[in-house]
Amino acid sequence: MQNKIALDKIKLLFYVTLPEIKKFIRDFHREMQKGLCGKKSSLKMIHTYLRRPTGAEKGRFLALDLGGTHFRVMLMELKGNGKTGACPVKTFVLKKKHTTGKGKALFAFLAGCIGAFMKEHKLDTQARYNVGFTFSFPVKKKDADSGVLIRWTKDFSASGVEGKDVVKLLNIALKESGITGAKITALLNDTVSTLVARSYTEPDCDVGVILGTGTNACYPEKNGEIINIEWGNFNKLRRTHCDREVDRRSGNPGEQFLEKMVSGMYLGEVIRCLAAELLPRIELPRGFKSEYVSVIEADTSKGLRKTDNLLKKVGIRGSKHRDRKLLKKACVMVSARAARLASAAIASVLTKMDPTLSRRHTVAIDGAVYEKHPCFSHRIRATLKEIFGKDARRIKLVLTKDASAKGAAVIAATR
Repeated sequence: MQNKIALDKIKLLFYVTLPEIKKFIRDFHREMQKGLCGKKSSLKMIHTYLRRPTGAEKGRFLALDLGGTHFRVMLMELKGNGKTGACPVKTFVLKKKHTTGKGKALFAFLAGCIGAFMKEHKLDTQARYNVGFTFSFPVKKKDADSGVLIRWTKDFSASGVEGKDVVKLLNIALKESGITGAKITALLNDTVSTLVARSYTEPDCDVGVILGTGTNACYPEKNGEIINIEWGNFNKLRRTHCDREVDRRSGNPGEQFLEKMVSGMYLGEVIRCLAAELLPRIELPRGFKSEYVSVIEADTSKGLRKTDNLLKKVGIRGSKHRDRKLLKKACVMVSARAARLASAAIASVLTKMDPTLSRRHTVAIDGAVYEKHPCFSHRIRATLKEIFGKDARRIKLVLTKDASAKGAAVIAATR
């Protein structure tokens, strides 16, 4: 009985009520407005100096995507009327010497990859190509085709790059490698790429969302410029003791509160903290992955056998059925809260653009949490229906996979 009372209290602690969601939306709007006005805000509201495509763009454009230890180069053909042609793509793997060595060597390597791709597809290195560059690291922008790296993340530490314009560095490397025709004409991040890639084929797409390892969103303001919200840093949230513990142990305490409650990087750690309270017999390992959460929630096998196998895989043997049932409940509580908070954030952006939700909106979403978690997309739709009632039918959520490179090509066509 005592365990049941404790579990019921924890359920209430992690459940986000509708009044809380409505307060979230009001607070989010205030933070958005402060950010747009240049006032101190948890939402950076970064100007991208980019606009959505019209769908009429035509031609062949090169696209680059650097967001981790893989670098992708794509040639995308746009046929107009929202239609696309062939999109050959090649992925190159960066080694540690590229990510942690000298910045000049990193950009020389990237230029070499581009040259190898052009040679493979018989592209003239002297011919003019507009190139879009998706660079998923924090940058400060002054216009569409430049961006100063604020700081490296994702275990990158290449020297001589922080505080420098990454577009300029790559353009110099391209010229030095003999590629004189290709020029970076637009710099964007994965969130903007997701919006742009989908809006080329669906003109009513006006929100791009990432729900994966991290989380973020963008949308077009009234003047048409796409704004990068950086919503992972939203901090007007009711946090639990588990959230505070995860934040304390993180590499950036006091920052990215929404991201630490929603994204794949942190879901497993919140569950690990909660499981330590519910299941003192079992100690989940640090770095408990969000993909494990998906496996556990999808497990309908007898005795939760698949969960038992997963626990054995991470070094935990001898779990009892009741332990696995409690672990599954912990996963449901944490991921359901994440989906409701993501829904609240999406609702906030939609009502910023369209307060009465009077027109149709397509929300392009990329990221493993949204794509691979068995219940996440369903929970978001259900919560949006709870928020908007019958008007939720005007909201279309679309999984937009591998948009980083495609969006870069499309945005290059607008330059």
